[in-house]
Amino acid sequence: DIIYLMTDLLIAEEKDVLIEQGVVKTVYDQTMGTSQMLACMEERLKELDEEAEVALFGQELNPETFAIAKADMIIKGGKSENMRQGNTLSDDKFPGYTFDYCISNPPFGIEWKVERKAVEKEAKLGDKGRFGVGLPKISDGQQLFDLNGLSKLKDTGRMAIVHNGSPLFSGDAGSGSSEIRRYIIENDWLEAIVQLPNDSFYNTGITTYIWIMSKEKPAHRVGKVQLIDASDMFEKRRKSIGSKRNDISEECREVIVKAYGEFKNQEYKLGDRVCESKIFDNIDFGYNKIVVESPLLDEEGKIVYKGKKPVADTSKRDTENVPLIEDIDSYFNREVLPYNPDAWIDKSKTKVGYEIPFTRYFYKYQAPERADVIAERIFEMEKDLMSSLRALFAEDGEAIE
Repeated sequence: DIIYLMTDLLIAEEKDVLIEQGVVKTVYDQTMGTSQMLACMEERLKELDEEAEVALFGQELNPETFAIAKADMIIKGGKSENMRQGNTLSDDKFPGYTFDYCISNPPFGIEWKVERKAVEKEAKLGDKGRFGVGLPKISDGQQLFDLNGLSKLKDTGRMAIVHNGSPLFSGDAGSGSSEIRRYIIENDWLEAIVQLPNDSFYNTGITTYIWIMSKEKPAHRVGKVQLIDASDMFEKRRKSIGSKRNDISEECREVIVKAYGEFKNQEYKLGDRVCESKIFDNIDFGYNKIVVESPLLDEEGKIVYKGKKPVADTSKRDTENVPLIEDIDSYFNREVLPYNPDAWIDKSKTKVGYEIPFTRYFYKYQAPERADVIAERIFEMEKDLMSSLRALFAEDGEAIE
């Protein structure tokens, strides 16, 4: 269900063109497993065009799942040599290749210590390598797959990739994680992020997101990012499979794809379930992290100077995140100086950061329950408890007053 949602989002913007002109496409999965994503992508494209020419390419680390993928390709009569085994991060099997689509579900929160030496070596190549933009924290390599996937896209290519919440906000301004987000957003490649229902995967119940990236956005999406909260778009399974308790039904999928395609600030309903879409400017996710200094005071409470400049008291150093859309000095004069008139900004330490506080954008305030309602519920619970105790002890021949 998740894979079909990803495929439908990938082709949504160009579906009409594909039907009219015919399909000749290449598809790449950098963490292909048994190649289910590739198979579903091929299926969707051939539904649009029975004579579609779809070339599939995939890389997989695990030898068992790689063997299944390769065998499946042989059975289908495809090019099994396009299924390759190896570590995508440290041993890229497709150097110099570019593809029309990239679709993948990389591992969540897995450290990349094993690949560290090779990845850092390639990062030093800058624009000539895949990882010159920046490196995420060693404990979580998800964003490295963003960089690899983007490096494999044609100038008109599109990518769908599944992440947990970490790539949305992990890392401070100037960190590798923030720089990767900055690279994606400032290049105007991020089209949309869709929050999926919890308990949608077999092996985890955590909140997950589909990122849709495009090297060539449609005109109406230029400079914009769409966030879609589809966490309510599911049907409960009658029987869970591992952690998977919810399915994204065909009806739910249609609502999500409609919300994506219409590109509006709007709620979409399916019965009592709601899918909400919000549109933002790229710049809305950026901020300047400024360093605010306060002067060092001597024993008499006077400011200590070195030359004509006040000496900073490092114990009082503070930081503020100022939205990119706002002037730093105006923010400082309004938010800091009234409370600390001797403070100043050390502009040499200002750094640009990017984060996507998805949950905050969709937060809806719910008024707390009234105290009298809570008290009444507690009173009823106490009555039920006492009634149960009376029944219990009465069976033993004792009574409770």
